[in-house]
Amino acid sequence: MQKLAEICIRRPVFAAMMNLALVIVGAVSLSRLGVDRLPSVDIPSVLVRTNLPGASPTEIETELTDRIEEAVNTVQGIDELRSISMPERSLVIANFNLERQIDTAAQDVRDRVSGAMRNLPEDTDPPVVAKFDSDSEPVMIVAVTGPRSIRELTELADKVVRVRIERAAGVGQVTLKGGLSRTMNVWVDADRLDAHGLSITAKG
Repeated sequence: MQKLAEICIRRPVFAAMMNLALVIVGAVSLSRLGVDRLPSVDIPSVLVRTNLPGASPTEIETELTDRIEEAVNTVQGIDELRSISMPERSLVIANFNLERQIDTAAQDVRDRVSGAMRNLPEDTDPPVVAKFDSDSEPVMIVAVTGPRSIRELTELADKVVRVRIERAAGVGQVTLKGGLSRTMNVWVDADRLDAHGLSITAKG
């Protein structure tokens, strides 16, 4: 009876000590657990980048983006297909199911784009097909708006906002997109150039 009583008493004590040990180990592990605010997520994605010099966004969409999307859309395993049409450039991004191998998917996209080349304008640069790296995507997008012209807002974003963000701790790169780039128009007098024996491409 005495041994039985000792066993009955010691078992709850042993269980309490085990629970306490687990709590301590868990607390220590939790304090040392690393936290990543921006974890790396490997989503099978393929990017098709195509350039057409001198083309407007509307021309890019109708002449490049729509035709490339139509070709890429036949690839098996696509979960989402999205595109961006901008001046002189078309971007088509295909997101695949997680079960799809990214290398095989990229090759399938490359084959479809090669077949669609004959339907693109003659001045189109060869499309670039690459595996999409989500880590290279921006973590924050800042839009600059105000009661000013697009040219003034672009200058403000480039000379003021971009510089201040670049100086912030932890910022690796700041890229300016959109806006209105500064351009210059030059009128050339062909007769005067000819009189001086110069061509339009001559360098001083």
